[in-house]
Amino acid sequence: MAILLATPSSLSSSSSSLSLSFLNLKSLQSISSFRTSSSSSSSSSLFAINNFTPKCSIFYTSPIPIRGFGSKTSLLEVGRGNYGSYKSREISTKSSGTQTGGTSSITQTVFGLVHLIVSLGLILAMDKFLKQAFVAASIKFPSALFGMFCIFSVLIILDSTVPSAAKALMNFFEPAFLFIQRWLPLFYVPSLVVLPLSVKDIPAASGIKISLIVVGGWLATLCVAGFTAIAVRKAVNTQLVDAEPMGKPSPFSTIEVWAWTAVLIVSFVVALFYPTALGTSARTCLPFLLAATVLGYIVGSGLPSNVKKVFHPIICCALSADITAYAFAYLSKSGLEPILGYYLTKVSSNPGAGDILMGFLGSVILSFAFSMFKQRKLVKRHAAEIFTSVIISTVFSLYSTALVGRLIGLEPSLTVSILPRCITVALALSIVSLFEGANPSLTAAVVVVTGLVGANFVQGALDKLSFRDPIARGIATASRYVL
Repeated sequence: MAILLATPSSLSSSSSSLSLSFLNLKSLQSISSFRTSSSSSSSSSLFAINNFTPKCSIFYTSPIPIRGFGSKTSLLEVGRGNYGSYKSREISTKSSGTQTGGTSSITQTVFGLVHLIVSLGLILAMDKFLKQAFVAASIKFPSALFGMFCIFSVLIILDSTVPSAAKALMNFFEPAFLFIQRWLPLFYVPSLVVLPLSVKDIPAASGIKISLIVVGGWLATLCVAGFTAIAVRKAVNTQLVDAEPMGKPSPFSTIEVWAWTAVLIVSFVVALFYPTALGTSARTCLPFLLAATVLGYIVGSGLPSNVKKVFHPIICCALSADITAYAFAYLSKSGLEPILGYYLTKVSSNPGAGDILMGFLGSVILSFAFSMFKQRKLVKRHAAEIFTSVIISTVFSLYSTALVGRLIGLEPSLTVSILPRCITVALALSIVSLFEGANPSLTAAVVVVTGLVGANFVQGALDKLSFRDPIARGIATASRYVL
C-alpha cells in the first residue's frame, strides 16, 4: 500500500530596516513538499503447486507469491480476488501520481503566469490612464502619487468595512507587486546607461560641483533625518513593534540566464546584419540592449555580499548595457552616441530598451500603496517619527541644494535639475518638469547616483554617527530615496 505524506516546512527571515515610502522587509515564506513512501507488511507462504492456482483463502490477506512448476509464475493477493504483480501496481500508482502531479504543476504555472499578466497589466493600465487624464486636465501634480493615495485609501476603507475584500484585493495584486519588487533596480538603470549623453555638454568644473553637492548633500540629509527621528522618538517614546512579513521575490534561475543570453546573442547578430529588421534601428537594438541590461543585473545580484558593497548590482547592470552598446557600435561602425540614443529614445512610437524599463516607474509608485497597507499598523504606530522626519529632511534637501548651488556658482539650470536628488526617480522627474530649462536626464542620473552612494556607505555612516535606534536608522537610510 502506498502512503502519501505531506511534510510542511517553513523558511523565515527577520525583517530589515524601515524605508520612507517603501518598507523593504524580509519575508516569511512557507513551502510545502510531498513524499511518497510505500510500506507493506505481511506474512506470506510459498506454495509449490503444479499447474494449480488457488482462488481464495480465509487466512491470508497479503500478497502471496505462487511458484508453479510450469513456465508461468504469478502473484496472488489472496482474499481480494486481484491477480497481477503487486510491484507493478505500486509502480503504476506512483507513475499515475507523477503524471497527475506534473499536469497539476503545469496548470498552476500557467494559472500563475496569467494571474501575473492580468494583475501587472491592470497596474500599468491604471498608471497610463492617470497620466493621460492629468495631462488632459493640465494638472501638474504627479499622477502616480495620486494613484498611490487612491489605492491606499480604497484598501483602508475596505479593511474597515469588508476586511475579506481588502485581503482578496491584496492577494490578487500580490504577483504584480512581487514582480515589481524583484526587478525594481532595473527601472532606474536607463539614466545611468545614457549618462555619457547627459553630461557631455556639462563643463568639468560644473560636474565637480554637482558631485560635491550629491555626496555632501546625501550625508547632510542623512544626519537631519536621523537626528530628527531620534528627537521625536524621545518625545513620543513609542514602543517598537515587529514589522509584518513581506513576500519575497523568487531567486533568478539558470533557465532565465540562458534564455536572456540566447536573446542577447541572436538579436545582436540580427541587428548587426539587418539594422532595421524590426522597422527602426531603435526597435531592432531593443532586444539585445534589454537582454544585456537584465543579464547585468542578474550577474550583479549573484555577486558576494562584500563585493556588492562596492560594486552594486545597478553598476554591473549599467556597465553590461554600455559594454554591449560599445561592442555593437564598434562592429557596426555606427558610433557609441547613436546606439545610446537608441537605448532611450523618449518616443512612445519608437521605444528603446530604456523606455520599456522606465515605463514601469509609475507602476513602482502605485505598488507602494500595497506595501504601505501591509505595514499600516507599523506606520500608524510610528507616524510621528516617520512623517516629521520625512517632511523636515525633504524640505532641507530641496532648499539646501538650491542654496549651496548658488553659493558655489553652479548654473541655475543645473541647480534646478538636481533639486530633487533625494526623491525617487518617478517623483523627481515629475517635480523637475515643473521648472523651465531643467535637464530630466541629469535629474534621473543624480537621483540614482545618490541612491548608490547611500546603498554603499549608509551602514558605515550610521555606525559612525552612533545611530542605534532601528526606526532612526531606517528613516536615515531611506533619506537617500527608495532604491
